[in-house]
Amino acid sequence: MIVSDPNFPYKAIIFNLDGVLVDTASYHYTAWRMLANGLGFDFTEQQHEALRGLSRMASLERILQWGGIYMSEAEQLHLADVKNNWYTKLITEVKPSNVLPGVVTLLEELRENGIQLALSSASRSARNVLKSTNLELFFDEVVDGYSTRKSKPDPECFQLAARALGKSPADCMVFEDSMLGVKAAIYGGFTVVGIGRDEYLQEAHYVIPGFQGLSFENLAAILTNESIISNRNWFAWSHLRQKSGHFLPDEADFCRP
Repeated sequence: MIVSDPNFPYKAIIFNLDGVLVDTASYHYTAWRMLANGLGFDFTEQQHEALRGLSRMASLERILQWGGIYMSEAEQLHLADVKNNWYTKLITEVKPSNVLPGVVTLLEELRENGIQLALSSASRSARNVLKSTNLELFFDEVVDGYSTRKSKPDPECFQLAARALGKSPADCMVFEDSMLGVKAAIYGGFTVVGIGRDEYLQEAHYVIPGFQGLSFENLAAILTNESIISNRNWFAWSHLRQKSGHFLPDEADFCRP
């Protein structure tokens, strides 16, 4: 029987999928771009970055705005299905090699130390991606695009994951790579670690470039403000920073269950 580490400050960790655990951004970009090109316009990878954390419908609305195109709700639903069909075909190519560096090692160590794990993704293809990358066995609960009704920065996706685990937001930590995802976690009362570049994740409690070289031991040391970090993992964690004062008066309502 695995017993949770009493020194670790969180009982559960919630992970986003795209850009956190698996590199699938290029597949989304290709599918959305195919859709835009079919409507007579194009958009850049930099513009696509602004879609991180958005649901499929919210992403479509943004893309249609870029193209100056108005469509009825029924037409938008059809286009969203077209995009998803293309994306679903593209991700059949996804395999364990698409898992980002350091992810499997950290997930294994978290499980060994009794930390509950959940996946929270706006993608309706999240379970397929987990299965094709051999990551599904690590997660106790999965919240995907079929489970959520509200788009980030609403915290619903993380709240559902916490409830599925039987934990309060205060007992959970979130790993996110998008600005909207970071905001959603904060509005929900979660501690959030941003994955990526610091300038895009200013509101996160911590920011790291990725999981490569990160161990459970060092994660616990950082979160409990211990000063000893092994040389093997120092490179990854030398970019980490801690911030405070995240809640603004008009954000308080988002924290209510």
